Amino acid sequence: MNECELTASITALAVTLAQKLDADQLALIAAAAAQLGDTLETILVQREICQRKKDEK
Repeated sequence: MNECELTASITALAVTLAQKLDADQLALIAAAAAQLGDTLETILVQREICQRKKDEK
């Protein structure tokens, strides 16, 4: 899947969820998705730092 297909798929998922869920449900899913993204980014940065330190040795 290329970057255009990925973003189109994510948009389609968001539209589908928006049609099925009420405002409170959407707000909760949006907050959870934001937290998931932030946590994954934290894990990725930590891995990169550890790998860089390992490579320097």
